[in-house]
Amino acid sequence: MPNSSNMRTGGQILVDQLKIHGVDTVFCVPGESYLAALDALHDAPEIRLLTCRHEANAANMAEAYGKLTGRPGICFVTRGPGACHAVVGLHTAFQDSSPLILFVGQVGREMMEREAFQEMDFRRFFGQVSKWSAEIMDPGRIPELVNQAFQVATSGRPGPVAISLPEDMLREPTGVGDARAYRAVQAHPGPDDMAQLRGMLAAAKRPIMMLGGGTWTPKAVADITAFAEANGLPVCCAFRNQDRFDNYHDNYVGEVGIGCNPKLIERLRETDLLLAVGPRIGEQTSQGYSLLNIPVPEQPLVHIHPDAEELGRVYQAELPINAGMAAFAAAALAMEPVDGAAWAGDLVAARQEYLGYIEIQPTLGDLDLADVLTVLRERLPRDTLVANDAGNFSGWAHRYLPFSVYPSQVGPTNGAMGYGVPAALAAALVYPERTTICFVGDGGFLMAGNELATALQYDLKPIYLVINNGMFGTIRMHQEREYPGREVATELRNPDFAAYAQSFGAYGEIVERSENFAAALERALAADKVAVLELRTDPEAITTRTTLTAIREAAVARLKS
Repeated sequence: MPNSSNMRTGGQILVDQLKIHGVDTVFCVPGESYLAALDALHDAPEIRLLTCRHEANAANMAEAYGKLTGRPGICFVTRGPGACHAVVGLHTAFQDSSPLILFVGQVGREMMEREAFQEMDFRRFFGQVSKWSAEIMDPGRIPELVNQAFQVATSGRPGPVAISLPEDMLREPTGVGDARAYRAVQAHPGPDDMAQLRGMLAAAKRPIMMLGGGTWTPKAVADITAFAEANGLPVCCAFRNQDRFDNYHDNYVGEVGIGCNPKLIERLRETDLLLAVGPRIGEQTSQGYSLLNIPVPEQPLVHIHPDAEELGRVYQAELPINAGMAAFAAAALAMEPVDGAAWAGDLVAARQEYLGYIEIQPTLGDLDLADVLTVLRERLPRDTLVANDAGNFSGWAHRYLPFSVYPSQVGPTNGAMGYGVPAALAAALVYPERTTICFVGDGGFLMAGNELATALQYDLKPIYLVINNGMFGTIRMHQEREYPGREVATELRNPDFAAYAQSFGAYGEIVERSENFAAALERALAADKVAVLELRTDPEAITTRTTLTAIREAAVARLKS
C-alpha cells in the first residue's frame, strides 16, 4: 500500500532509484517531456549530469561508459525526435553487449493513442534494438521496473534497455517504497563442463583461444591470462576486443577482425580445438561467416558465452558452456593445467607471425599513417584509452597499436560512424588520469564534432586524430572493388578542422607531413584541453596493405576475365 508519509513525485522516485543502483553519471539532451526527472536531478549533486549537443552522441557516451565500467550507462532523451536520434546508441550497445539504460520522456497518459505531439509507441520502436523495452504508467511501479531495467541490462549477455516515462506520471506523487540495489546475475560453469574442457584440451595438438564479448573485468582478464600461461595457449582476440589480453604478452598472437593477419586466419582454420571465450563469433570475427562451417564447425569448438540463447544459435559447439567471463576465467584458472608441450612450438611461431605482422610498413603520401602509428607506439603510455570510429583509417590502429590494459578500447563492433567522438569523451570522463586518443575520419568527425563544446564545458581532454582524406573512404573502396572507376557520393568538402576546433576554444592544428606529427602530438598533449590534430592524408592510401588504384585495377581485370 502507498505510504502517505513518504510522498514523492515519479521524478523523485526515479532519481532515488538511480542513486540506490549506484549511478554516478547521467548523459542527456534536456527535454520538456521529462522536466520532473531533471528537477529531481537538481537535488542529486552526487550524480554528474552531462548535457550533450545531440541525442545520438549522448547515447553513444552512455554506451561507452557502460563498456568501460561494466555498469549501465544512463541516458535521458526526450520523446519523438530525441528518441529517434538515440537509437544508434542502443544498436551499438546491443551488438557490442554493453549495459545501457535509455530513459525517454513520453506524452502524458491522457493524450496517448491520439498521435499527440511527438508521440510514439516506444515499446514497439525499441523492440529490435533492446533486450527489453517498457513504459511506466504508474509512479508506484518505478522502483520495481527500474530495478528490472538494471537487472536485464547487466545479467547474462549485457545490453540496452529502453524505458518510456509519461510526463504526467513523473509529476504524480505517491508513497511507494524503494527497491534494493540490483545484483547482476551470471551463469557459472559446472564441474562436468570444466572436466570435459580439460579432457579436450589435453587431447589437442593445435589449440587456440579466442577472447571477446562482454562481462569482462580486470580480474577476469588477469585470471584468463594466468590460465593461458599455465597451459601455454596461443591467444587471439575478436574484432575490436584486443584489450581482453595484453598484446605485449608472449601468448598473444593477434586480432581476428577486418584486415587481420592471414597467417592467423590459417591457424584458426587448422586448429583442432578452438576455445572461444566470450565472443559471439559474429560476421567480422568469422570473416564473413567463412571461418567456421555453419551449423557444425569443422574445428572442434568450445564456446563459452554468458547468454544461453547465443550458444548453438549459429554454431553448434562440441562443448557449449553458459557462463559469465569472470566465473569462467576463475574456473579455468582453478583447473589443473595440461601439458602444453605438443603446441609449444606453434605458440612461438604464431607469436613471431604476429610480431612480423605488426612491424609497421610504409604506405604512401606526405603524411603516412604508418609514420603516425610509429610515433604513437613510442610516445603513448601503455594504459592509453583508445576510441575508434568506423572507417578504413581504423585499420592502422587495429594492426599497429598494441593494447595492454583492460579496459582501454572503445570501438563500435557494429561499425557505427559518429561513435568515436562521444566515446572518447566518456573515456576521458571515466579515466581523467589516463591519456585518451580518438581515431576518427573526416566523415565521422563531422557527425559528432559539435561535442567539442561538451568537452570544453566539462573539462574533458581527449586528443582527436582526424584523418582527412576528403572522402567516405570505406564506401569508396567498396565502389572501386565492385564498380571500378564509377565513384559517386563519396567525395567530401571539408572545413579547416583545426580552425573548427579553435572556434570552440579547443586546441587545433593541421599536420600535412610525417616529420611534423611528433611535435604536433607533443603540443596537443601539453595543451591541457581537448585537442584536434587534422591529419591530411593521401586518398590513395586506403588500407595498410593496398591502394585505391590497385583495387580498381584488380576489379577491372576481374571484370574483363
